[in-house]
Amino acid sequence: MKVIRTQGRGAREAAAVLAALESRGGAALDAVLPVVQRIVARVRRGGDRALFRYAAQLDGLGDAAKLKISPQEMADAWDAIDPALCEALRTAAGQIRAFAGRQLPKSWSRRSVAGLMVGQLMRPLGSVGCYVPSGRHPLPSTLLMTAIPAQVAGVERIVVVSPKPALETLAAAHLLGITEFYRVGGAHAIAALAYGTTTIARVDKIVGPGNLYVTAAKRLVAFDCAIDMLAGPTEIVVTSELGDAAEIAADIVAQAEHDPEAVAIFVTTQSELARRVVTEVRAQSRKNPVARAALDQNGIVIVAESAEEARAITNRLAPEHLTVDSAEDLDWVLNAGSVFVGGWSAQPMGDYISGPNHTLPTGGMARVRGGLSVNDFVKLITVQEYTAQGMCALGPQAALLAEAEGLTAHAEAIRIRLRKASRTRRPVAVGGGRDRG
Repeated sequence: MKVIRTQGRGAREAAAVLAALESRGGAALDAVLPVVQRIVARVRRGGDRALFRYAAQLDGLGDAAKLKISPQEMADAWDAIDPALCEALRTAAGQIRAFAGRQLPKSWSRRSVAGLMVGQLMRPLGSVGCYVPSGRHPLPSTLLMTAIPAQVAGVERIVVVSPKPALETLAAAHLLGITEFYRVGGAHAIAALAYGTTTIARVDKIVGPGNLYVTAAKRLVAFDCAIDMLAGPTEIVVTSELGDAAEIAADIVAQAEHDPEAVAIFVTTQSELARRVVTEVRAQSRKNPVARAALDQNGIVIVAESAEEARAITNRLAPEHLTVDSAEDLDWVLNAGSVFVGGWSAQPMGDYISGPNHTLPTGGMARVRGGLSVNDFVKLITVQEYTAQGMCALGPQAALLAEAEGLTAHAEAIRIRLRKASRTRRPVAVGGGRDRG
């Protein structure tokens, strides 16, 4: 890991490094976009024929009949894995489901003024596609993290796609009761989900991480099919003044082993702690070639001049994963995908079993959104209902606002109700009749 200092002779280099980190992520997608555009266009136009061709060429699928994975194959995978792993998957699924349930927004209504009811209806999306990568490592955890929030939201149709899915991933699908699972990946899978083919009907939204081709395809189809986010290589930032060097290094190496393009940053004001972390990272990554490649390329230790500067740098980085020393640090955290508090909170716990989603914003997008959640699978429909009383209370002011904008038909649509209300709200005569006593 490279050490830079924000003060003294290193200040200029530190400023340049931080500026580059703030704009990370976009150029790599641009490089693969021409290829992705070609694949997406051919699948959109050619449907199954193009999809099968790319599945054979890129996913190694020799038999198109095996594209859809049967429930029996998923059940067989569940029976084949270690019972201890079955229990671990059950525990993780329970944690994720409980967390998503707490996040679920509610339908509600209230009377904001007499004669006006306003509110919202919470409705699930009709269908979603969950992309589960299967490159260097099987990722059953990603299937849990994408499909369970959709189930909690009430999504009726959940489609999973994954190229060469591992036994563990198939087992996780069985655990969740997934019925529509396709052995396909890459940009062609994204195109099939977005536009539909005879075999794979289109979905309303695509979620889940993937490689550069998958991410570029999601960006390309985003105007035709909703997506969650453009998730790039894994990122970790640890901002600490008093953490344990071995634990900090362990989290850094753990996230770095995801991808040679992973970004790993340690921010501190303590020069001695910085030195110890670098030594530990070097030792712990010695036999991990992927982590070592990422750390050689994108591993940085930033020694700040003050705690305030370290905090400001952390928020500028807007990291996917962030570790801080204590709960008091949460007060200054403005931008992060998921925060891990204290030395016991190993970042890999969040990858698997804590409950919060591990599909998180990268490339600085934590400035504007959080991680995948149950909210990504619902829509909120607003409602308003007036009575004559409510129209009389607010209608005259609304008509004035419409006229100020020059929208006379808007004003008339309001005033026609006001005239009607004035006719139905005539005062009732009191007295004048005979006493019936």
